[in-house]
Amino acid sequence: MGERCCAVVRVLVLQAAWALSGGQVRYSVPEEAKAGTVVGRLAQDLGLEAGEAEARRLRLVAQGRRASVEVSGASGALLVSSRLDREELCGKSAPCALRLEVLVERPLRVFHVQLEVTDINDNAPIFPAARKNLSIAEWTTLPGSRFPLEGASDADIGANAQLSYTLSPSEHFSLDLQRSQEYRESLFLVLTKHLDRETIPVHRLVLTASDGGRPSLTGTMELVISVLDANDNAPQFNQSVYKVQLPESTDEGTLVARVNATDPDLGSNGELMFSASNIFPEQGLKVFLLNAKTGEIRLTGPLDYEDIRSYEIQIEAIDKGTPPLSGHCKVLVEVLDVNDNAPEVWVTSLSVPVPEDASVGTVVALLSVSDRDSGANGRVRCWVWPASPFGLEATFAGSYSLVLREALDRERVSEYEVEVRAEDGGAPALRGRRGLRVAVSDVNDNAPAFAQAVYTVLARENNAAGAELARLWARDPDEAGNGRVSYSVWEGGVGGGWRPASSYVSVDAESGRLWALQPLDYEELQVLQFEVRAVDAGEPPLCGNATVQLFVLDENDNAPALLPPAGSAPEAGGVAGEAAAAAAAAGSVSVSGTLWAWAAWGAPAGQVVAKIRAVDADSGYNAWLRYELWEPRGKGPFRVGLYSGEVSTARALEEADGPRQRLLIVVRDHGEPARSATATLSVSLVEAAEAALAAAAGSSSSSSRSAAGAEMGAGAASAATNVWLVVAICAVSSLFLLAVVLYGASRWAPRAAVLSGPGPTTLVCASEVGSWSYSQRHSRSLCVADGAGKSDLMVFSPNFPPPPPGPAAKDTQPEPSALLDTVSGTALLASTLCLSLCPFSLIS
Repeated sequence: MGERCCAVVRVLVLQAAWALSGGQVRYSVPEEAKAGTVVGRLAQDLGLEAGEAEARRLRLVAQGRRASVEVSGASGALLVSSRLDREELCGKSAPCALRLEVLVERPLRVFHVQLEVTDINDNAPIFPAARKNLSIAEWTTLPGSRFPLEGASDADIGANAQLSYTLSPSEHFSLDLQRSQEYRESLFLVLTKHLDRETIPVHRLVLTASDGGRPSLTGTMELVISVLDANDNAPQFNQSVYKVQLPESTDEGTLVARVNATDPDLGSNGELMFSASNIFPEQGLKVFLLNAKTGEIRLTGPLDYEDIRSYEIQIEAIDKGTPPLSGHCKVLVEVLDVNDNAPEVWVTSLSVPVPEDASVGTVVALLSVSDRDSGANGRVRCWVWPASPFGLEATFAGSYSLVLREALDRERVSEYEVEVRAEDGGAPALRGRRGLRVAVSDVNDNAPAFAQAVYTVLARENNAAGAELARLWARDPDEAGNGRVSYSVWEGGVGGGWRPASSYVSVDAESGRLWALQPLDYEELQVLQFEVRAVDAGEPPLCGNATVQLFVLDENDNAPALLPPAGSAPEAGGVAGEAAAAAAAAGSVSVSGTLWAWAAWGAPAGQVVAKIRAVDADSGYNAWLRYELWEPRGKGPFRVGLYSGEVSTARALEEADGPRQRLLIVVRDHGEPARSATATLSVSLVEAAEAALAAAAGSSSSSSRSAAGAEMGAGAASAATNVWLVVAICAVSSLFLLAVVLYGASRWAPRAAVLSGPGPTTLVCASEVGSWSYSQRHSRSLCVADGAGKSDLMVFSPNFPPPPPGPAAKDTQPEPSALLDTVSGTALLASTLCLSLCPFSLIS
């Protein structure tokens, strides 16, 4: 339990240290460590559990140079994989820090690890040459004279490179070491006592350089000093140190500096020759050229600030005396940085394709950006072009994440060409770029959509089963299964909805073809409204609907059917209905039963005798009926209204027309081809009183039978009819006697009273609803048989003007008594019938 608590505390401490260090792990390893040496427990320091390093693919991403380390997949430890040589990796740079990137997946994260390679004392000091020859004149060279020596170099750094020098014991020479922060240390051999060539012509000394390592390493150089004779003035430079600054873009051949030295001796002892005794680093030998006579230093090679930032040139001026004397100076060349390196962009990780429903902030790629320049020339800013829908987020110095800034829509853009651009702060600025191709994967986010919300389909009735009615199409912009659409009928029905739409039509699941399952009948179905559903094959599936309005167009497939006369008995209607049904089944022509009507002798032209009623189950022109009198042809006494079906007199009826007329009437529709039905009308020609009585009796009988049949049944209707017939006969007989009396009285009435003014206004009985009205129109007798609503009897008495005065009028005017007899008798008889029948109509 205690160990577990300690482990938890350790993890918390590591996490806190991780947060405080800004998300960077630091390790150090000495150079020359053996392969397999454990540098650190990387997985544990990153907070990963045991075994999680291998599952999440913990790995290193090195930049630029070989890191010589690796991550153990099993343990997650950071191991040395090959020889680590700090001098090879970093040279004289201190500290020697390798910057590593560590990636883990699921989720993708990047960690930054800094590995510092520490120096060990594995390099001994080295002199430029194993032997150094010096010539020093006797006596003329005063004690205290200084002779520069080339110091040793140590590839190590720090204390391991701190050199100290010792000289083998000598009474004539000593060492002087000068250290400076501005330039390298300077080592001089100092003459402490006059030389005597005759005593010692050659001095051989050993110069030893020791570093500060533990244990200390040493290097030696032999100094061979030849004592020369009198040239007692050495050349002197006007400056001991020359400092020059050159941009790295300086052209070859450019004059770097001109050194100037003087020698007060005369002759050959005053003639000087210049030479570069030492150049550090050695690459400077290919970069600079010294003119031995003039002391001019010119540039002979390219400068590169990123490789070498400064040069140190030791210049020696030697006269031609015997022995020759020399003077020395130092030229320090500082290379200035120019913006000659464009930023570089690397893609360290790329996660494609990206689902179109990826959330904002999703990491798409990891990038690394660097610029070899320094200062403002090395400061880099990065951005993405085009700016939408991706953006960059800085995760560490020089490291960026390409993240999603806006929602994606594959149907709008299926692939993005993204360019990451980097620009440094130089003048002029340099740019680097890296192109990325980011594909977008599809998700089912679009429902099928029909081109129209409502489809109107016209179909003729009696179509064949399986006939194509229309083609529906829905578009789904998704791809593959997400965009594959299937169709189905989503229920709907006829007005009342007693039959589903699927019993009439069906739709092909793949093509959207709408076809009929059965022939359509306009008389049964005029409009069928239903919905068609389109469903894609995505997960979850999405759907869209469209409303289909199927209008059935009428065909002329029904012949006209005759209706029973208005107010006819039920049995008559039944006969007519059966006849109409038989006619429709037989074809384009139907034959009905015989209809009966009465007309009075002397009826004027235009008097309606009967009305033929017919109906057609079709619609429009197919149901627009016209009536034609088929028999008798020619100039008969009757005619038929072309569209009303009213049978009226074509002229005044005469006795020559016979007691009965048989009319054959054809009813046709306007369809193509036209269909027809025939009706036979038998018209009996009777006296006016008989015609009126027959019409009134027929109307009363039919009305009473209709009302009684509706309320009490067939037996009650028969009894009521008998009662009313008796009442009617009695009323007619009484009124007839009254009419005879009135007729006799009129015979004895003064004629002048009758002929002196307008005829009396005659009472008119109109319609069986009992309305009364008066008319001043000329005498006209009209019998209408137009169904229940048009069984009217109207009688008008004539109005004659008074006869003109004089004999001429008397000759041309009929006999007054005869005129009065004719008019009065006819008017009284008609009035009597009207008064007797109207109450009967009201009661019935």
